[in-house]
Amino acid sequence: MGMRAIGALAAAVSAVVHLYLWFDGVRDQGTVGRLFVVNVVAGVVIAVLVVAWRSWVPLFLLAGFGATTLLAFVISTTGGLFGIHTTWDSWYAWVAAISEILAVVVAVATSVSEGWLPHSSRRRTE
Repeated sequence: MGMRAIGALAAAVSAVVHLYLWFDGVRDQGTVGRLFVVNVVAGVVIAVLVVAWRSWVPLFLLAGFGATTLLAFVISTTGGLFGIHTTWDSWYAWVAAISEILAVVVAVATSVSEGWLPHSSRRRTE
């Protein structure tokens, strides 16, 4: 399985977890419920773009998706987000967090390996 496929899978897993949570009651939580729908749609669209479009743009979107989704969750566990406070005490929190971290790592690694981001070729001399 190629790196782009792994990145697409990571975005799709995060989207599926958010869809599950939306059906499990998050849909009734005002702004957060609406943002979960945006997250689901964005995750699916980005997953498709990552495998279908060989450009830096979908990789950039993948990294942004993973980072912002994870950041929003961390904010909701520390101080609350739009009045919603949650915890790390569930399987879905960990599955989503791992998939979002993986999305960022894969997006950066793929960007470097495909030449979209420069990699350092300088060696340290001591």
